[in-house]
This record gives sequence, C-alpha cells and structure tokens, in this order.
Amino acid sequence: MLRRGFISRTLGGLVGLGLGSTLVQAETPSAYRPKQDGLRRTVSTNGHQIAIYVEGQRETAKILHVTDTHLFRDDERGLPYTRYSARMAKAYNQTTHWQSGASINPEIAFEETLAIANEKKIDLLGLSGDIFSFPSQAAVEWVLERLQSSGLDFLYTTGNHDWHYEGMEGSLDELRREWSEKRLKPLFQGAHPLMSVRDIKGIKVLSMDNSTYEINEAQLEFFRQQVASDKPLILLVHIPLYAPGRSVGYGCGHPDWGWEADRNHELEGRRRWPKEGHTATTRAFYQEVFQAPNLLGVFAGHVHRQTADIVHGIPQFVTAPNTTAAYLELDILPLET
Repeated sequence: MLRRGFISRTLGGLVGLGLGSTLVQAETPSAYRPKQDGLRRTVSTNGHQIAIYVEGQRETAKILHVTDTHLFRDDERGLPYTRYSARMAKAYNQTTHWQSGASINPEIAFEETLAIANEKKIDLLGLSGDIFSFPSQAAVEWVLERLQSSGLDFLYTTGNHDWHYEGMEGSLDELRREWSEKRLKPLFQGAHPLMSVRDIKGIKVLSMDNSTYEINEAQLEFFRQQVASDKPLILLVHIPLYAPGRSVGYGCGHPDWGWEADRNHELEGRRRWPKEGHTATTRAFYQEVFQAPNLLGVFAGHVHRQTADIVHGIPQFVTAPNTTAAYLELDILPLET
C-alpha cells in the first residue's frame, strides 16, 4: 500500500532515468517495532546517481557502489579446478558498455570504474559481490593490485559466485568459508569476512555477506548493534532483500525462497535450497532491516539490472552489473531545514 504523505515527505521524488522502480509498503512485522524518532531524510535519484539528504549531516560523503564485475582471469594455478570453473569462465568474456554500447570485457569495465571513482574523489568504493565469476587466485591478485594502485578506500563482501566452484562438493556455508579463507581473504583487509563496518564522514557503511541467501545469528547481532548506535547507516549486501512483487531473485527474506523455487541448482552445480525455506534468523534480519530508524538505504546486486524499491520507507537500490562498467554513485548530503 502506498502512503502519499510518506512519499512526498521522505523521498522528495524518485526521478529515475532508466531506473526501474517500484514503491511498495509491506505489512508491519509484529515481532519488531521501530523507534518513532528516526532520522529525517529525503532521497532523490537521477539515473545512476542517488542523493540522500540527512538532517544533522555536516559534510558530503561520496560512495561508489559496484557489483557483479564477473572477472574470469585465470592461470596455471586454476588448471586443477577447470571442470568447476568452465561454465562461468565463458559467461562474460565479452560484454557491452552500459552507456556507449561499445564492446568491452570485465577487466576493461573494472579499470574504467576505478578511474571514475578517483575522478569523482569518492570516500569509499563499495564492492558488493560477484566481482569474480569463480575464486580464481589470478583474478583476486589482479583486483588487489589495481585497488592498491588506485589508492581508493574499499569495502568488500562476497557474492555467490566469488567463492563458488560449480559442482564442487560441500554446503554453501562450507564452500564460502573454504574459499574466503584460501583466496578472498586479502580483500577483507583484516575484517570479519561476513560483516564489517566503515565510518565515512559520520555515516556507518555496513557490509554484510548474504551470498548464501541467509544471515546467521552473529550477523543479526552485529546488525542490531549498529542500529543501536543511532548513527546513519548504509547497508551493502549482494542478494537483494525481498520487496513485494519482486521475483525470488530478491531472495533474502523472500517468502517463497526454498526448495520448490530453486530452478537453477543443477545449472549452478550446488546444493538445492532447503525445503523449510529461510531460517528464523534470516526472517528476523529481514524484518529488522526495514524497521531500522537510522537505515538510509540498502544497496545490492545479483539480479543484473538497476532497480529501486521502497519498503517501510527504506529504499533499496539494486545496481546494474559492473561487467558492463555500470555502477551507482551515492552522495549523502546535509539536509537543509
């Protein structure tokens, strides 16, 4: 249900250029009640540019959100894993630039994005998963070298492809833990691989790994602690959170997520989603995200298209894939009163 007062009061308008948007108002969860003194803010969009104006913010914080680059570089160290990487190694060899239409590839796209980030003098590069098509050591080293050379501050969380060799035995949690430790660890920069926070000009940017579509108890407690700080929050995840009317690709918290809805487990060479659907912890996380009084927005990827939804007054922006050089530019600015 739309609330017109809310839209005019809180958003100031979603002016999208090529931005698929849905304004939705979900049922209020009975298990969690929001504070009534949430941050005053307005949000506006212009294509790939997002502006959030926050009461009490003293200076502009600039974040570039990047997801789904799908780098596939590999070398002789990857030969033992070829049977697990073969499909995704061919998936994005050549792509089309999101603006010019020129033929490019993921490496060109990523390097262009880093150059833009430096040109715009961003405060943080948010990397929300599927930067890699599989956990290739050569690709991880290539990205690290370019990130370090760029001088950019970055925050990384994994996507479902970053740690997954298709057809390899093991549960999603086991495989994520194994390859995060073996290959992806340097990208976490000493932080916990499943959850971390960065303070950027008074804004807490949370990076939370939901690449298995689930959230564990430690992550839920971490999120609660950040909400309790009362500081403005931005949440970066890979899998979009459920918004009414969206497909099961928006699968974190989706009521239909589970065994019956899983059509791609054989193609992706992984275990099928559980028959019981989401854990109680994931359901609680979903409810509490969209009731957090200081959460300014959720930024996700995974579905390879740019969209916007509003659930309980909190916007969620899904960024188009960086394999086409796409990104979202987020400015958090003082709200004039």
